[in-house]
Amino acid sequence: MSEKKSTPERKSEDGEVVYRRISPGVEKTEPTSEKREKRPKSLGATPLAPTLKIIIVGFALLLALVALLGYLSVRKADEVGTKILDDERRYAAIRDFTLDLRNASTVLDYEARARGRKLGAETEETRPVFEAPLSRSREKVRELLRRMENPPYSEREKWRSLSARLLSFAQATDDPDTYLREGYVKFRDADRELNGLLEETRREQEEIFYRGEELQRGAARRIYLLTAIALLMGTLVAAYTIREARRRLRQVRESMNETRREREYSAQMLEGMVSAVAAIDAQDRIRSANKAFFQIFPEASIGASVYDKFSSPGAMKMLEMAISSRIEHSTYRGRWVCDQDTPNCADRSFDIYSSPLIIDGNNGQIVTLVDVTEAAEAESVVRRTESLAAMGQAVAQVAHEIRNPLGSIRLGVSMLRDTSKDEESQNTIDLVERGIHHLNKLVMDVTQFSRHRPLELSEVELHALIDSSLELTSDLIQGKHTPIEKQFSKEQLRGDWDADQLRQVMVNLFANAVDASKENSPLIISTKRVAAEQSTGAKGNGNRGTGKAKTFARLTITDQGSGMDERTRARIFEPFFTTKKRGTGLGLAIVKQIVEQHGGAISVESSSGEGTSFIVDLPIK
Repeated sequence: MSEKKSTPERKSEDGEVVYRRISPGVEKTEPTSEKREKRPKSLGATPLAPTLKIIIVGFALLLALVALLGYLSVRKADEVGTKILDDERRYAAIRDFTLDLRNASTVLDYEARARGRKLGAETEETRPVFEAPLSRSREKVRELLRRMENPPYSEREKWRSLSARLLSFAQATDDPDTYLREGYVKFRDADRELNGLLEETRREQEEIFYRGEELQRGAARRIYLLTAIALLMGTLVAAYTIREARRRLRQVRESMNETRREREYSAQMLEGMVSAVAAIDAQDRIRSANKAFFQIFPEASIGASVYDKFSSPGAMKMLEMAISSRIEHSTYRGRWVCDQDTPNCADRSFDIYSSPLIIDGNNGQIVTLVDVTEAAEAESVVRRTESLAAMGQAVAQVAHEIRNPLGSIRLGVSMLRDTSKDEESQNTIDLVERGIHHLNKLVMDVTQFSRHRPLELSEVELHALIDSSLELTSDLIQGKHTPIEKQFSKEQLRGDWDADQLRQVMVNLFANAVDASKENSPLIISTKRVAAEQSTGAKGNGNRGTGKAKTFARLTITDQGSGMDERTRARIFEPFFTTKKRGTGLGLAIVKQIVEQHGGAISVESSSGEGTSFIVDLPIK
């Protein structure tokens, strides 16, 4: 996995989602109240708020009317009840006072009469005993008369007249003779007035009762009137509220239909995009994403945090790089290449872009992952072609300059061998000749790699081509006692190929396999027919050629060697990369070049300690 550009800076800051794209160059700050007012609202939300407002105001008015009606009713009932209760208490007190006054005057009259009957039997010693009850009764009457000096008794003529009569009666009881002459008449007149006052008090109590009933009926009429007014007002408020709500709801439906059409259109555009797009909020949660995004991250979900590890480490690092910092304008984050261990995007290249986005009033961003695998491969091919063309020109010139002195050197070394007889000199000459041979092979390999010899196509049978290639490597195979296991397809596999160049490919692969294996370790060679979608294509380290064949002949060469690590496997087809001490590093590069020139593909599968398999796909008829 490789990364061309990343920003290490990261901010970690703390749902119907409204998005707004930020214009480039606009400074991102905390939204002020003025900015919040200018922020566009969704079409459905604009008419909905007034509708709710009308309904709320209508019900508030109804509740206010009900509350006012209840308050006025309770207040009126309290007033009537309080007035009736006060009147009843007042006249009950007058009635009780009148009865007390009548009882006291009656007892005083009784005691005065009793004193008259006892006059003959009393003496100076017994007089205080006989006078005591009369004195107490007289004092009781006078106490009640003193209360009559205060309102409301002092304000009425009848009570003042009664007070004068009772006072006169009480004074008459002071002297027995006076009581005998005047007491009875005065008591009779006072008692008559007391009876008249009691009758008058009874009539007033009845009037209070009737007046209370009238007050209650008046209060009930007023409550009924208020209730009728409240019902009328409630009906008007409800009618207006329903009318406005229906009008607003029509607007809401129209707005929602328009919004739904726009959202469907936007969703179709988003889902139809080849690039993966996701909206990430200020808390680094996924708020929205298209189908292409979930194809790369199938375990992701709306609302999940980008740190929830819902994909392989490589894919998660790519996503974390995309949101590594807050941005103020659209930014290119760099290119990310997923390795073979990354599910759903293995060996794919992505250009990563971030754009600012307002989500719920906070700074989020739109992450776009553009699949540039084919473009990257095309760029690689173009760069490789350009470099090879430049190298070919340089190599042709260098080869020309090297060959002439190399021939002279070879001739001189041969002459030295003829003239020198000692063993040490012969060993030195052998060393020089091996160097000349290696240098000559390097010149030839570089010349072939950079020259792109045109194909000489003819109908070739694959199994026969493999057998002839094995014959050319028979010395190496026999030298390491390597058994050959052939697992050929039962059908013949034929194609229009260049037999000589493909033979060079197979000889190179067989020689490498035998060289990597231990003695007596078998070399497995298998063939079969595969469909185009089963071809290696861009899988592994190979690339699909430009051929349009629908089927391929697959040749697999498997050794029992020590295998390759990931770093070696990633560079195995690079020019001048070799793991051999005396290798040129161009053998497999030439093999790949010849295979791709045929419209095929080559890949390698290997793990440390488990051997290596080279897979070659060639287009067939």
